Amino acid sequence: MGTVSSEHMQIGEVAARTELSLRTIRHYEETGLVAPSARSRGGFRLYTEADVARLMVVRRMKPLGFSLDEMRDLLEAVDRLDDDGTAPGERVELLERVRAYERSATEQVARLRVQLARAEEFALTLRTRLDRDGPREA
Repeated sequence: MGTVSSEHMQIGEVAARTELSLRTIRHYEETGLVAPSARSRGGFRLYTEADVARLMVVRRMKPLGFSLDEMRDLLEAVDRLDDDGTAPGERVELLERVRAYERSATEQVARLRVQLARAEEFALTLRTRLDRDGPREA
């Protein structure tokens, strides 16, 4: 673990910034998706901007239906791409893995847009019915 500095945040600040609960952040730590970069003298988890960025990747993947294993796989691929010592051949394979996740995310976004459009149509149908049949409640 690293040393404590002004660049570190405690879990409460990370939770506020990522809009994830403390419990969720701890769960992601237990499953190996993110680990605090340091601990305070009192044993409190301390996180960096890079840790927050990892949590944001996970937060964005979750509503798209990616599993914890898929999240872990993508984070590993990105970590290896960021490593200057990654061989060119390995980089090609890693980039293809990331592309596959991008394609999956794009497909899921399209499906969600259809669901959202249907939900908006339904809400409009109800609103139209209420406007036609009676005054709105305050």
